[in-house]
Amino acid sequence: MELIRIPALSDNYIWLLCDENKHCAIIDPAESRPVIDILAANQLIPAAILLTHHHYDHVGGVPGLLKQYPELPVYGSEETQNKGATQIVHEENTVEIGNFSFRIIALPGHTLGHIAFYQAPYLFCGDTLFSGGCGRLFEGTAKQMFSSLEKISSLPNDTLICCAHEYTAANMKFAKTVLPDNQIIHDYYQETLKLRENNQATIPTDLQTEKKINVFLNCHDIDLQKNIGIKPNSTPLSSIFQRLRAYKDRF
Repeated sequence: MELIRIPALSDNYIWLLCDENKHCAIIDPAESRPVIDILAANQLIPAAILLTHHHYDHVGGVPGLLKQYPELPVYGSEETQNKGATQIVHEENTVEIGNFSFRIIALPGHTLGHIAFYQAPYLFCGDTLFSGGCGRLFEGTAKQMFSSLEKISSLPNDTLICCAHEYTAANMKFAKTVLPDNQIIHDYYQETLKLRENNQATIPTDLQTEKKINVFLNCHDIDLQKNIGIKPNSTPLSSIFQRLRAYKDRF
């Protein structure tokens, strides 16, 4: 398998996952031209488009790709049907593309119909989990998003988190304010800054790392609870997550 990361717009990433026969799944194409150029330059064969949710910066390239490759199937949840999806998928469906078998995981929260595509070890999770952070709650509830993050946390630790935005530096800056005495978070923030100063990407990241540095996966942490004004173990974890997400929105 070969994973290709394509920068797009101001901070998006489009992903290509290619098998040994050069057949590729295209995940969340924000734009078409960068994808078409990479496909041509590497003699890759597009096999399908996968959409995690309906936001424009994840579907904007669909029309251009379909103009170039009119027979290309487009997989997504019902909320992407008017964005070009031709194959509607649901929780626990599988999508067979080339030598890949993607499992569909429903991840409501950022949007109600948000999904992820999982082909071990790769998780294409759109705007649900970022390195050091998570997506905003535009449509779903905090309880839904917390449940979605728990689903991701239950995957193997070597899962590669292929999210759709380069937000790590800002997320880690926030994490430092929540857990200022956490040396692992401090070190990861410094490493992130060095990468970004050299215009290097911080993702994909792995789930094991995220469990250490992502505050949204650590709502059980007693120091975190104290630092956001919650008496330790006094409230459900989903409510702690809600407080933390609201704090991040104001950050």
